[in-house]
Amino acid sequence: MVRVKDLRKFDPAEYLVTPEAQAEYIAAVLEDGSPDEIREAIKTVARARGMAEIAKAAGITREGLYKALGDSGNPEFSTVLSIMRAMGMKLTASAATKKRPPRKRANAA
Repeated sequence: MVRVKDLRKFDPAEYLVTPEAQAEYIAAVLEDGSPDEIREAIKTVARARGMAEIAKAAGITREGLYKALGDSGNPEFSTVLSIMRAMGMKLTASAATKKRPPRKRANAA
């Protein structure tokens, strides 16, 4: 019988192998994730692509990338944009959808 402690830890970076899957993953987290979850998603995709490669393309050191995306990291927005661009992605905005209350109908009489 296999013990839970003997199972290999799940790493989503191992499954995010295409740029499309990576972009969909980040988009899903951007939809309703917390800042920490968004930072973690960006870090996961950066790991999938190679931290050293992303750091170089973003114009920061590898250590700086690890620090910015680490558990206690709080990267500046310009750093986030640089990392996203280095991964070949861009941030976009769309109107949030809200449920509209039903229209009141005029009484016909």
